[in-house]
Amino acid sequence: MIPNVPTSFFVTGTDTEVGKTLLSGALILKLREAGIRAIGFKPVVAGTYLDSNGQKLNEDLETLRIASGLRPHQQTLCPYVLDVAAAPHLIAQKNGVHLDATIILDEFRALTSAFDSVVVEGAGGFLVPLNEQEDLGDVTQAIDLPVILVVGMRLGCINHALLTCEAIQARQLTIAGWVANTLSNQMPLLEENVQTLKERIFAPFLGLIPSLPDQLKKLENAPYSLEALRFTAEHIRLPE
Repeated sequence: MIPNVPTSFFVTGTDTEVGKTLLSGALILKLREAGIRAIGFKPVVAGTYLDSNGQKLNEDLETLRIASGLRPHQQTLCPYVLDVAAAPHLIAQKNGVHLDATIILDEFRALTSAFDSVVVEGAGGFLVPLNEQEDLGDVTQAIDLPVILVVGMRLGCINHALLTCEAIQARQLTIAGWVANTLSNQMPLLEENVQTLKERIFAPFLGLIPSLPDQLKKLENAPYSLEALRFTAEHIRLPE
């Protein structure tokens, strides 16, 4: 392991579909390349599909498995897998499921005892509800890992990023760094927006991820490829 450097992180984002899974997978690869036994974890996922063998899978979890060097179903990476891609607390309520932060923490701690590093990927944004009393901010606070923020570079991202930073800091959590992710449709004045965020986010800038080349873009009902994760890993650095 790298001495005196944090190797476990909580990855959150300015919104859903901003690149949390892509970044989490790339972080895991970089940690593993450094000789660290790293694995991914998600508190809850919403949205499943059937693969060619009729197995029920989730795109995010399978990406984390690929990055972690695991086979499908080899290791439990998430305590709550919901079938419908919608707000987790609403789907859970509809199906009579209680999303319990204690169970999430127990499964996270089980992974920390078996691996050197756990990269926890949030669901949606930082304050997504879990149940009537708790949200993912509470889980992040209980896990107490340095937070990495993924900013999806699109119109409105500056406000979303700064508000998310304030929410993270209000929980007395450390922002280990932030990453700008160029989405499929590159925003106007991309570099200027990144510079504005550099001036206003008081945490290390860990990299700008370009739009994925066409051959590396994620297909529907499929995880990111190992090649896509490697491409992303080349454009980011680990927090120091």
